[in-house]
Amino acid sequence: MPNPYERTPEKIVAPPTGWLNTAKRLGPGFVLSASIVGSGELIATTIFGARVGFICLWLILFSCLVKVAIQIEFGRFTIYSGKTSMQALDELPGPRFGKANWAVWSWFVTHSLKNLQVGGIIGGVALALSALYDLGDNSNIIWTIVAASLTILVVSRGIYGPIEKWSIIMIGLFTIFTVVSLISLQWTPFAISGNEIASGFGFELPASALILVALGTFSITGVGGDEVLAYNYWLIEKGYASFTGPEPKTHSPEWLARAKGWIRVMQLDAVLSMVCYTLVTALFYLLGAAILHSQKIVPEGNELITVLSKMYTDSLGPWAEKAFLIGAVVVLFSTLLAALAAWTRLFSDAFGRFGWINFNDEKQRRKSIAILSVIFPIIWSILYFQIGKPGFMVIIGGALTMIILLIVVFAAIIMRYKWLPQELRPSRAFDLALWLSIVAIVAAGIVSATKYFVA
Repeated sequence: MPNPYERTPEKIVAPPTGWLNTAKRLGPGFVLSASIVGSGELIATTIFGARVGFICLWLILFSCLVKVAIQIEFGRFTIYSGKTSMQALDELPGPRFGKANWAVWSWFVTHSLKNLQVGGIIGGVALALSALYDLGDNSNIIWTIVAASLTILVVSRGIYGPIEKWSIIMIGLFTIFTVVSLISLQWTPFAISGNEIASGFGFELPASALILVALGTFSITGVGGDEVLAYNYWLIEKGYASFTGPEPKTHSPEWLARAKGWIRVMQLDAVLSMVCYTLVTALFYLLGAAILHSQKIVPEGNELITVLSKMYTDSLGPWAEKAFLIGAVVVLFSTLLAALAAWTRLFSDAFGRFGWINFNDEKQRRKSIAILSVIFPIIWSILYFQIGKPGFMVIIGGALTMIILLIVVFAAIIMRYKWLPQELRPSRAFDLALWLSIVAIVAAGIVSATKYFVA
């Protein structure tokens, strides 16, 4: 298999034309969608809806829509330059500590703390499996070990691709199941009224006690800082950068045409995936607000999954519990697979910036990915055993994502206004969207910090 991280003239492919040919080249954004549904949508969004009701529907939708411009800017950078996210962070202006600069070290420290978040997800998988088939007093422990072992097996043996494709199909079916649940809700005592939907667009924020939850939810719904950084690796491994060809010192018309063509494909990929995860996010939030908030039930601790199942049993009947549990296993396990595949690449690349390995060497890169694919699930399992509150763990991880988002915002500004070739500069409409994204993320950080620490 050719090394996707090396660009040579032999790998050049003309960008597709026409909807059908373009659709065949889509994919990285949907892999990203599979990775975020379990962490941001199913857990954090639903908990947020259960706690605050409908008033923050605007925040949920805004969070999904506003960050895609930064994702596209990162994707544009990788397609024309062939460089990874860690290479980009390492080239940002600022001090260096050892061989890597401040941005890589800041990401490394913050992302290491985010092991909590994925520990919560692996706990969610164990809880769902335990609810489906209880193995006794140690059921959660046994199922956590099973989930971790399967995740290690799939990612370390390189069979991630087929499993991820199957997971995306299952997530699609689970989304349809959720749509049916929301529609069926209208024939129950929990029917959503027009006034309740309208109250979600009053641009209100929750009380200061819930700001941490709001911050965590804003950070990880839609694309978070993690997903923006991971997206570039999926673009590279899908071939977008290689197909464009090495960047020449003088940009020829042929190279520019290829770069613009593959950037166009990437933009469509990002926007379509945004539509998908925005729909799923809104569905989970509305179910949480309508069913759980009205009953003053908040999913917490080891009751997380069984409480979440009420969103389906209260709208569709008792039979829906098993269907939900199976769907939850698929969604959360898919997130585990995608998270582990992304984390192993990001950390291996960071190790390359530190000088510990040569990330560009395919043998060293594969070895590092294989080793990390064993280490991370063990860490996640231990954290879940020690803390045992998957919802809380996911929310804390989401709050930490805000730090990574701020680093990503700074990188996007440098990419757009310092590194981007003049010939590839986007339209004014895109620049407006980019700055809306930047201002929204910075404002979210400032407002949340002010309300949390001052109130």
